[in-house]
Amino acid sequence: HRCEKTPPAQPRSVFSIQIVEKNAEPEMTLLTYLRRKLCLTGTKLGCAEGGCGACTVMVSRFHSNRNAIVYLHHAVNACLAPICSLHHCAVTTVEGIGSVASKVHPVQERIAKAHGSQCGFCTPGIVMSMYALLRNNPQPMMRDIEEAFQGMMRPMIYNMILFSLMWQIEGCCGSRGKGDSTNSVQQLFDPSEFMPLDPTQEIIFPPELMSLSKQPLRELRFIGERMQWIQPSSLKELLQLKAEYPAAKLVVGNTEVGIEMKYKNQFYPLILAPAFIDELNSIQYTENGIVFGASVTLTLLGNVLHGEVNKLPSYKTEVFQAILRQLHWFAGQQIRNVAAIGGNIMTASPISDLNPVFMAAGCKLTLMSKDGKRVLQMDDKFFTGYRKTALKPEEILLSIEIPYTRKGQYFSAFKQSPRKEDDIAIVTCGMNVVFWEGSNIVQDIQLSYGGMASTTVLATTTPLLCSLGCRQWDEEMLQDACSYLTEEMTLSPSAPGGMVAYRRTLTISLFFKFFLTVQHKLAQETLETFVLAIPPGQNMDDVIGRPIMHLSAVKQATGEAVYCDDIPCYKNELYLALVTSTKPHAYIKSIDTTDAMAVPGVVTFVCAKDIPGSNKTGPVVYDETVLADEKVTCVGHIVGAIVADTPAHAQRAAKAVRISYQELQAVIITIQDAIANESFYQPTRTIERGDLTQGFQESDNILQGEIHIGGQEHFYLETNCTLAVPRGEDGEMELFVSTQSTAKTQALVAKALGVPASHIVCRVKRMGGGFGGKETRSTILSTIVAVAAHKVKRAVRCMLDRDEDMLVSGGRHPFFGRYKVGFKKNGKVMALDVTYYSNAGNSMDLSLSIMERALLHMDNCYNIPHVRGTGYICRTNLPSNTAFRGFGGPQGMMVAESWINDVALSCGLPAEQVRELNLYKQGEYTPFNQCLEQFTIDRCWRECMNISDFHQRKANVDCDCRQHRWTKRGLSIIPTKFGISFTAVFLNQAGALVHIYTDGSVLLTHGGTEMGQGLHTKMVQVASRTLEIPSTKIFISETSTNTVPNTSPTAASASSDLNGMAVYNACKTLLQRLEPYKAKNPKGFWEDWVSAYFDRVNLSANGFYKTPDLGYDFETNSGHPFNYFSYGVAVSEVEIDCLTGSHKNLHTSIVMDVGKSLNPALDIGQVEGAFMQGVGLFTLEELRYSSQGYLYTRGPGMYKIPAFGDIPTELKVSLLRDAPNEKAIFSSKAVGEPPLFLAASVFYAIKDAITAARAESGLIGPFRLDSPATPERIRNACEDKFTKLCPPPEPGTYTPWDVRV
Repeated sequence: HRCEKTPPAQPRSVFSIQIVEKNAEPEMTLLTYLRRKLCLTGTKLGCAEGGCGACTVMVSRFHSNRNAIVYLHHAVNACLAPICSLHHCAVTTVEGIGSVASKVHPVQERIAKAHGSQCGFCTPGIVMSMYALLRNNPQPMMRDIEEAFQGMMRPMIYNMILFSLMWQIEGCCGSRGKGDSTNSVQQLFDPSEFMPLDPTQEIIFPPELMSLSKQPLRELRFIGERMQWIQPSSLKELLQLKAEYPAAKLVVGNTEVGIEMKYKNQFYPLILAPAFIDELNSIQYTENGIVFGASVTLTLLGNVLHGEVNKLPSYKTEVFQAILRQLHWFAGQQIRNVAAIGGNIMTASPISDLNPVFMAAGCKLTLMSKDGKRVLQMDDKFFTGYRKTALKPEEILLSIEIPYTRKGQYFSAFKQSPRKEDDIAIVTCGMNVVFWEGSNIVQDIQLSYGGMASTTVLATTTPLLCSLGCRQWDEEMLQDACSYLTEEMTLSPSAPGGMVAYRRTLTISLFFKFFLTVQHKLAQETLETFVLAIPPGQNMDDVIGRPIMHLSAVKQATGEAVYCDDIPCYKNELYLALVTSTKPHAYIKSIDTTDAMAVPGVVTFVCAKDIPGSNKTGPVVYDETVLADEKVTCVGHIVGAIVADTPAHAQRAAKAVRISYQELQAVIITIQDAIANESFYQPTRTIERGDLTQGFQESDNILQGEIHIGGQEHFYLETNCTLAVPRGEDGEMELFVSTQSTAKTQALVAKALGVPASHIVCRVKRMGGGFGGKETRSTILSTIVAVAAHKVKRAVRCMLDRDEDMLVSGGRHPFFGRYKVGFKKNGKVMALDVTYYSNAGNSMDLSLSIMERALLHMDNCYNIPHVRGTGYICRTNLPSNTAFRGFGGPQGMMVAESWINDVALSCGLPAEQVRELNLYKQGEYTPFNQCLEQFTIDRCWRECMNISDFHQRKANVDCDCRQHRWTKRGLSIIPTKFGISFTAVFLNQAGALVHIYTDGSVLLTHGGTEMGQGLHTKMVQVASRTLEIPSTKIFISETSTNTVPNTSPTAASASSDLNGMAVYNACKTLLQRLEPYKAKNPKGFWEDWVSAYFDRVNLSANGFYKTPDLGYDFETNSGHPFNYFSYGVAVSEVEIDCLTGSHKNLHTSIVMDVGKSLNPALDIGQVEGAFMQGVGLFTLEELRYSSQGYLYTRGPGMYKIPAFGDIPTELKVSLLRDAPNEKAIFSSKAVGEPPLFLAASVFYAIKDAITAARAESGLIGPFRLDSPATPERIRNACEDKFTKLCPPPEPGTYTPWDVRV
């Protein structure tokens, strides 16, 4: 087996290695091989199912085709690519195209200098996706770039990444990004500094591989520990092998089998790999259509069909065009590059994107065995059951013939999914109609659906109705067809996947879209420019307020930035895998590890009795156990752990542990369950001001309403990871952790090990994202790994797989809000009584503080004379929910926007008018009696209205709604007011340590952790200004508990404020010590002044800061919970499809008050990232649980976060000018969390569009729309004649597949 890191062309100096692997393990992926065997850690593990793109590499193959030399360069997911599939391939990783030590590639340089990297964990994957695109197409169009990034997840500066990579295209951006020097404007980056892209300097395809590729194929066999991989060299060999081993799986791209083996506990002892057999890769043109070999990749299929569509008459390519539309939304580019058309068919998925198209088109399939061929038409008899086909065990699929269409034939395909790009379908369909020549009389019609049964199905009764009667394509036919479809396309109320009424409605709505499309035929983007002001006369060496590049950006772009799991392995290091509960509420009767301990490489099983100290843990109260002892209280409760020599062995053994349970009642999963059972944590919090009775009496109208706000998965690209290294004496242990809370990790590990905290050192270099998910929940894993390391006296490492991380770590709290609001006829709110319920899960964690912040934001930006808010924390049998960006604030404000929107609808007034009428003014008081000083929401509002051209935009939206029945546009403007400080007063402190060395270099350490937000970069800027030295002299290595003790978590958006002041104070202390030397030698240099060392001057200083005048008492409703507030306003415009519920984000303008920005590039990135994360929260991301607490959405396959395609077509971000904040470092303001809620503007723009759709059906006034506004909820809210045909089943008459928690 041969795999090659390709040699580079000069002058860029990178390394290449030739690999000859004689004992390739069939179960090993390329990602594991790169990271564990070759120690190439630039390629990251994000999800292990090809859904995030963090593991992208370029695989190159040589093909000799008709005497032409063809190199195929493809971006692929290394997490799915079996190492055995790479025979005679060149693999290029991010390390192979450039490095900091030598020279970076232009792609790496651009994404770094144009501020396209924050946490950086996904950056190597983005770089390699772009690199592979450029190798195939040196001058791509913007649509090519967007397609290359389809499905890549959680890059928190979406717009900046796209903007930076637009500069790969010579001249495509014109003068974008260039400032006007006459107006003291500076661009965020200078594109003139970029290295030109020179395709002639790229690495060449290895000549040795070229020679080897020309040799005749021979059969390859790789025999592993449990399975065998056979790559036959000919069709004859393949058929003989299939006859001998009829149960063998055929694998080309491994995009389905790889996931089945990893996550569905499937095991296939024999794999046949036919990817290089000529007959399976052939493409033949016939009179009736095009015949594609079953191993042809979806990328090649698309390329061929594109060529035919461009070449042939349109009427002849209706099916081709439909396939291309489906392929555009089919997975990501990396999957399409390897997935085969035959694999898509034979997987027999009931929600396949392509099979309904093939079925409706009547495609012909050629099957073959060693006994001969046969041809089947792909009809309603081909799929015989769930994941079953009509093929005999010894047969293979040889090819598929995709037919041409003829005049009078029309074909469409539709796919409806939660997210438009790279998402699995809810319902998908192919629709084919043939008319008698020159008429609108139906000759034949075929309707095929996916997502409506356990197989892809053909509608049988409905086509019979339409065709046998030779019906005209008219309204009467439409009505009859819809009625028959309603009867035929039924689903059990408990059908897997849920959304039963929505799916049934879609079958009719999609047919209606087809009807309109055919009837019509029968009748015959920009990205934002960032500019900002630099104060005139500011010294060029003063980096405060300048768009300094993230300190780690280049290292992240080259893959050299070290994350926790990138740390080189220690000698005799072991790996840990968790054993978790499968029951939501039960006693543990017994744990049987017999089978687990028999797995090769297993060293030990760790359980509660192995904990030398205390098994009690928790961030505030010790109401949790490190490892479940007698009882489990959720699915995913950690019971124990397996320690083994490899991750694969540990995971295999963990699955072999058998736990016997005695199940307990009641099982409480949802907020409604908790309310019914009065299952609440104490205390219940209340904030009240004014006189509610008086307020309601003074009101002209009173309304009541409810809203449910779903939870959210953090989906940081780097999952939780810990490496624990025992130090051999006095119980010392060193921990390398991906955590936001070094001090809490240190304390809880020490508690479990029974040693003083001083014996534990916790280190954090950087994280690949955190978002609050690594504030407290990371401590559980760290403690377990530390206990295991203590037990085996060896280094132990664990990086959770994505499904494990999502199962055990919790997320954003789901909230349920009930409100009663009194208001005047003009929309002025007089009284509000609101109650919040949060789903906390099986432990308290930070739920009390989160509920408190929700109550402290129940007013958002609106002055309510008489108000009461009450918060209940629900105890449920779910994994404990925890901190998440916004920390309860978004949920509190979302309820506020719901009731004010209802007020506007009740009054029949524009929502923006009612919102503006109720806005606070300078000097007014909040419900918790804090005066609003330095209030800028009015300025943000006016500026946002202006830059969005709100009034003209609204007129255009109204005009569009009048002209279109089945698409509607909506517009909304939303403000936000976010309090800055930890509500736990003692956390509002920070420390710093600054060393000056005799060469003038400075080592800076502070209590904050770097998770991509640029905190280290800002701290270097603060130190640079304070010490008055260039930032290049200052270095931050890591955050560790042995340099700055007792640190607060990096959270609450306060880290720049707190640590910045601590750094400032430390630097001021040093300056005071150096002042005599500066005065003595005023013309000297920094290196001259630090010679104070020779006079025995201490060149090391601690800094400390605590926020003054904080403290709030809920009992007396007095004090100041916040140091200050950050403000912002957003305007968003959307368009919804009333028939499917999907929506497009057309425009967003944001004005954010960040004071005097420390670093505008980082701050704009934070605004964009928070906004897009909010878009996910309010419109897309949905955690789905069974009624027994089992989480269905445990990876990117089912849980979809925003991707590049979800960025508003036009996104404008403006930082409010001339708004200094005297309460924070250098007049800046916090920026991490406040912008997230502005994404509610998208939600309420959607609700505005739904309002217009409902008006078409005569429905006016307030209506309930829960968050997130998924396509299902949007479609169901757009009530019309089609939704009436598919009413939802009556609650209580069935067991739902999933429940809303």
